[in-house]
Amino acid sequence: MALAVDRDVLSTDVKPINYDIALYDLELGGSFGYKGIVKVELHVKKPSKHITINAFELKIQEAKISPQDGESQTASEISYDENSQRASCSFPQEIRPSESAVLEITFAGTMNNKMAGFYRSKYKPIGEPAKSVPTDGDSHCMFSTQFESCDARRAFPCFDEPNLKATFDLSIEIPDDLVALSNMPEKETVNGKEGLKIVSFERSPVMSTYLLAWAFGDLEYVEDFTRREYNGKPMPVRVYTTKGLKEQARFGLKNAYQVVDYFSEKPGLTPPLQLFGIDYPLPKLDLLAVHEFPIICLPIFAFLQSAAKYKNRVAYVVAHELAHQWFGNLVTMDWWSELWLNEGFATWVGWLAIDHFYPEFQVWCQFVTEALQTAQQLDSLRASHPIEVPVKDALEIDQIFDAISYLKGSSVIRMLSNHLGVKVFLRGVSNYLKAHAHGNATTNDLWAALSEASGKDVNTFMDPWIRKIGYPVLTVAEEPGQLGVRQSRFLSTGDLKGEEDDTLWWIPLGLKTSSEAKAASTEALTTKEETIRDVDEAFYKLNENQNGFYRTNYPPARLAKMGAENEKLSTEDKIGLVADAAALAIAGDATTAGLLNFVSNLSQETNNASVFADNSAVAEGLKQFTVKLVSPVTEKLGWDSKADEDYLTGQLRALLISTAGGAGHTATIEEAKRRFARYLSGEREAIHPSLRLPVFRINVAEGGKEAYEAVKRDYLDNTSIDGKEICLQALGRVQTTELVQQFMEFQFSDHVKVQDVHSGSIALAANSKARDALWQYIKEQWDVVHGKLSGNSVVLDRYLKNSLQKFASHEKEKDIASFFDKKDTKGFDRGLVQVSDTVRSNANYKERDQDLLLEWLKAHGYAK
Repeated sequence: MALAVDRDVLSTDVKPINYDIALYDLELGGSFGYKGIVKVELHVKKPSKHITINAFELKIQEAKISPQDGESQTASEISYDENSQRASCSFPQEIRPSESAVLEITFAGTMNNKMAGFYRSKYKPIGEPAKSVPTDGDSHCMFSTQFESCDARRAFPCFDEPNLKATFDLSIEIPDDLVALSNMPEKETVNGKEGLKIVSFERSPVMSTYLLAWAFGDLEYVEDFTRREYNGKPMPVRVYTTKGLKEQARFGLKNAYQVVDYFSEKPGLTPPLQLFGIDYPLPKLDLLAVHEFPIICLPIFAFLQSAAKYKNRVAYVVAHELAHQWFGNLVTMDWWSELWLNEGFATWVGWLAIDHFYPEFQVWCQFVTEALQTAQQLDSLRASHPIEVPVKDALEIDQIFDAISYLKGSSVIRMLSNHLGVKVFLRGVSNYLKAHAHGNATTNDLWAALSEASGKDVNTFMDPWIRKIGYPVLTVAEEPGQLGVRQSRFLSTGDLKGEEDDTLWWIPLGLKTSSEAKAASTEALTTKEETIRDVDEAFYKLNENQNGFYRTNYPPARLAKMGAENEKLSTEDKIGLVADAAALAIAGDATTAGLLNFVSNLSQETNNASVFADNSAVAEGLKQFTVKLVSPVTEKLGWDSKADEDYLTGQLRALLISTAGGAGHTATIEEAKRRFARYLSGEREAIHPSLRLPVFRINVAEGGKEAYEAVKRDYLDNTSIDGKEICLQALGRVQTTELVQQFMEFQFSDHVKVQDVHSGSIALAANSKARDALWQYIKEQWDVVHGKLSGNSVVLDRYLKNSLQKFASHEKEKDIASFFDKKDTKGFDRGLVQVSDTVRSNANYKERDQDLLLEWLKAHGYAK
C-alpha cells in the first residue's frame, strides 16, 4: 500500500465502520432539495477535537459525536474547504479513542441536473405517468445516483475514498406511488407523512462509498432467475425501466442472468471456459435503465445502470458491469492510481463473455478494430499517461477515465492472458479475488497471484506496460533465413528523441509462418534488438491476431507481399496490418502510397482521408479510390438481408453502404434517397433497422435542409436511445455552415440530453465541410457549451477531445491553444494537451505526404 505522503487523503485517525443514511423531505419540483441524517459508526484511533469528512454542495446543519463510553457533544464549528471538498467538524472537548463512536450529521442537499451525486434525469413518459412524478420544464423526472469516482460526497457527508470501506443502511421517504431501489433488497416499507412511504433496505456488505446507489421513480421491471443456485435457490434478476419501456429490456435481462452464472463458476480445465470460482456475492441483481448518465455505464455494487444501444453493445455493457461485481466491487483498487484494475479487467472480461455467448459476433475482430486502435492512437501521443498513473488528489481522477485505463488496460490483459494461456490466467485471477475479497488490492497483488498460477515472473515483464507511458513499434529487417527486429517507442508525431526511448518492453513476438516452417510464437523480445533465425521467407507475420500491444514496421516489399497473400491472414491480422500501416504513414515511418497499395488487395477502408480534405485533388482522388475499392462488394451484397444471414454480414452491408455513399457512389446514393422517401411517407420497413444510420447519413449529406429537418423530426419523435443516437450522428453530415449553426443550436437546446451532445459533434468533427463551423460555434458560444457540459468534467473533457482532434493545421492548433490559454481548464486540461498533440501530428502528416499521395493517385488513375 502506498504511503499517505503519495496522496492527499483524509486522516487515518478515524475509520468508518457503518453508515446509517435517512433521506427525507424530498422536494419534487422547485429547487429539488432534500434533507438527510447520516449516522457514521467510527473507530476512533487517536484523540482529537476535529473530524474531517468529504462534503460537496451540501449544507451541514449539525454534527454530533457520541462515543461508546462517553458523553455526546455537538460540534462548535463546521468549516468548509471548497477546493478539497471537505468539511471539518470541531468539538469543544477532545474525542477519546473508541472502538465505536457515532458521528451524526444533519444535512441538506440538492437532487441536481449534473449527472453526478444524487441527481434527476428528464424524460418523456410513455403513457400516463404516476400522479406524483415531478416535472422539470416540459419533461418528467426520475432520480438516481452516480458516485464514481468522488461524488458520494455530493449526496451525503462521508469518508469518500476507495479504501475506507464500510457497510451501509439506507432509508428514503418517497411518494407512495413510486418505486425505490438500492444495492440491497428492500427490508421494510412503512407509512410516512401523508401520501409518502419510507422504504428501508437491508445492510450492505463492506464496500466503498462510490459503490453505494439508490434510485426512485415511476418504474416497472421484467424479471427472470439465474439457472445456478445461490444460497440454495435461483437468484432473481430484474431490469427496471420507467413505465412503458420494460419490454425493451428483455435482451439485457437474458444476458444478465447468463453472465452472472458464467462468472460465478470455477475456472474450467476443459471447455466451456468458466471464470471466477466465487458465487455472485449479493442476494439479488437489479439493472436500471437511466435516461441521463455520464459515461454510458458505470459499476455500482449489485445495482447496474445502463443506456442500451445495439444488441452486441447491450450484451457487452451488461457483461462489463457484472464483471465489476467481482473485479472492482468485491475486490477494490487501493487507490485511484490503480483504476485500471477495475476498468481494464472488466473491459477485457466483458469481451470474453460476449465471445462465449455470441461466437457469431467475432468480437475479437471488433476489439482489435475499436478498443486496440483507440488505445494505441491515444498512447502514441506525448500527452498520454501510464496505465497506472500517479494520483495525488482524487479530484484529478476523472481525466483518466479514458482509453488508457479502459482500452490499453484491457489490451495489455489480453496480451498477457494469451501469453500465459487464458485458463492459467483466470486461475490466477480467481486466487487473487479470493485472497482479497471485501478488501483492497494493488497491481502487485494481481501480479503475485498470476505469477504463482503460471510459474512465471509476471511482475518483471509486465511492469513497463503498466507504469511507463507509450508502447513500442517493432521494426523488421530481412536477411536470408532470418529477421532482425528492433524495438523503439512509437510516437505519432514521428519526432522521437533519444531520451524518450529509454523503456525496454517485453514483447511477445507471436510469429506466424507457413505450416512447414519453424514456429516461434511463444518467444518474446526482451532486448532492444534481436535476430530471429530459421524463418521461412515465403510467408511470415509478427504479432499473430494482434494479441500484442505494439505496431510492426515491415519492409515495403513484405507488406505488399502480405497484401497479395491475404488469404493466409486472420481478420484480426488484416485489421492490424492496415492500422499499423496507416499509423506509420502518419508518423512518417512509412507512406500513404504504401498503405494504399496494401489496402488495394484487401477491400478494406482506411480513415486517413479527412486529413487531406482541404486539398480538393487529393480528397477527390481518395473518394474515387474508395469507390473502386468498395463498390463491387457493395453491389454484390445488395440492400436486402436474407432470412439466414449472420450478424457480421448485416454489419458489413451497413459499413459498405455508408462508405460507398460517402465516397459518391451514384447507385448507392440514389437507392438511399428512394428508401428514405418511402420511409418518410410512412413505409417504415423500407429501411432495415441496421441501415438507418447509413441511409440517414447519405440523405443529410445529399438532401440539404429538407433532409436535415426530416431527420431532426425523426429524432424528436423517437423513443429509443439508439434511434436518437442514429439521428444525431446522421445530422452531423450537414454540408453548409448555416445548417451546422442550426444543428449546434439544436444540440445545446433542451431537446438533446447532456450525455448525447457529443454524438452529433463527433460526426461534425469527422465532416470536413462542418469542422471549422463547429469550432467557430464552440468559440463564440463558449458560455453556452461550458454551461451545459461543465457540471460533469468527464462529459466536457470527452466533448472537447472528440470535437477538436480531427484538425490538420498548425494554425488551428495555435488557435485552439490561444482560445483556452486564459480560461480555467481544470478537469479537461490533459485532454486539451492531447488535442494539440493530435492536431500537430495530423498537420505534419498532411504537409509531408499530400504531394506524394497525389502522385500515387494520378499514377493509378484516381486523380488528374
